[in-house]
Amino acid sequence: MPGLKHEKLCVAPVVGVDEAGCAPLAGPVVAAAVILPAKGIPRGIDDSKKLSASERERLHDRLRKCAVVGVGIVENDEIDVLNIYWARMKAMTLAVEQLCAAIGCDPGHVLVDGNRLPRWRYAATAIVRGDGISLSIAAASIVAKHTRDQIMIAHAETYPHYGWQRNKGYPAPEHLRALKEHGITPLHRRSFAPVAQTVLPF
Repeated sequence: MPGLKHEKLCVAPVVGVDEAGCAPLAGPVVAAAVILPAKGIPRGIDDSKKLSASERERLHDRLRKCAVVGVGIVENDEIDVLNIYWARMKAMTLAVEQLCAAIGCDPGHVLVDGNRLPRWRYAATAIVRGDGISLSIAAASIVAKHTRDQIMIAHAETYPHYGWQRNKGYPAPEHLRALKEHGITPLHRRSFAPVAQTVLPF
């Protein structure tokens, strides 16, 4: 279970950052930045991948009430321009910038899931598999994942053939079949191989 070991070694306020949506074929990449409260941290925070959708929703709603949260979103067309790596870096930067605007100052330290850091001015540490180690990063993973899932569920109403309410834009069999049958939507990442190989426009 993630804990506060890394947070206790850093200058406050400590921000955890994670993203969701690098691998999907459609939709944005979403990053979240979270400062946990000194007291009253919700129980059950863990790597978002280990939680059910209902658990993520419950914790997301609790975190929105008790923590300081910033969210950064980079849409699919910009992912095609930047590539997914730089889109991920931009989403994390936007999330921290939104959080800084909320607190009125820079963070003391930023803990980032992964092995790379954005090019920013903040003191920061990259932690491989940080969403399973740092409570702040785990909280960010929950906010990022739930936020992106809700975006894709909403888009599924407009583009019902692709099953995004279930697969969230990932290359699931139903999504790949729909690409062949119905073509590319404006929300697809045209630089990603399965989409680039599809010739039918929506």
